[in-house]
Amino acid sequence: MKNELDSKFVLRVFDKIRQEGEEQEGKYRLDGVIAYTDFDGYTLYINDAKVAMQFGFHNQYHFDYQKSDDFDAFEKKLRQIDKAY
Repeated sequence: MKNELDSKFVLRVFDKIRQEGEEQEGKYRLDGVIAYTDFDGYTLYINDAKVAMQFGFHNQYHFDYQKSDDFDAFEKKLRQIDKAY
């Protein structure tokens, strides 16, 4: 499985979710995707109902999901957010 996203893309989408999304208790929601950081801001979290992504120090990231179709749908959502906002 590919599981590779460009770090600039991830940061750009994260920022768009924070700028355009609805904030609730430190988490931002936009088009079914939630984005937030840990307490010190070094680790970013982006997730939907089926995929969780942790993006951290030195551009290292980790994905948690059950099926590759779920990851593909998640990536499609991120690309749609990047394009639409």
